[in-house]
Amino acid sequence: MLNIAASCRGTRALGPGVRSVVWVQGCPFRCPGCIAPQWIPARPAHLITPEALLPSLLADPAITGLTFSGGEPFLQSAALAHLARLARQERDLDIICFTGYLLEDLQRFPARSGVHALLAEVDVLIDGPYRQEENDNRGLRGSANQVVHHLTDRLADTDFLNQPRRAEIHVQDGSVWVVGIPPVGMETQLNQTIRKAVKDVWSQASHHLHS
Repeated sequence: MLNIAASCRGTRALGPGVRSVVWVQGCPFRCPGCIAPQWIPARPAHLITPEALLPSLLADPAITGLTFSGGEPFLQSAALAHLARLARQERDLDIICFTGYLLEDLQRFPARSGVHALLAEVDVLIDGPYRQEENDNRGLRGSANQVVHHLTDRLADTDFLNQPRRAEIHVQDGSVWVVGIPPVGMETQLNQTIRKAVKDVWSQASHHLHS
């Protein structure tokens, strides 16, 4: 069983190609400046089996990869490894995984933890806790201390460190949220844009009421 915070199908912001993303609920690191603090608490969010989740992730035939993030994916490593294996039975996919753990620490986990099973499915691991003071606004990682590990050759030609950051605004179930690694300053710009849009709507409504 997976405890997921959210999922998204059809993004280009978290890896090459068109991807589906799974964000899990719960994280032990509590990094200052985390962009998703609501996903840190280890509480039930949306409980779903890998078998039930998979059809929505692969509903678009353009999907070429999966990205696992969170939260902390390796707290649910066995279930995510199972999801990855099921997905690859359906389609030839690459898999990217973000984690606050260091690779060398993950490699020391006992076999029964499921950590090694997930590592065996991951093509690119981006490891290390987010450090707000080291956010250099570069590449597909949150801060400069995080390391991109190519665990297979599948995405060897992709430059994860120097590509420009991309973030997408998604509206789902009445909520607006950001998918991707936000460029520095994006939150301020987004808030300004929203405030201006709300002001314009009220201005137009007031004009109609008084005309």
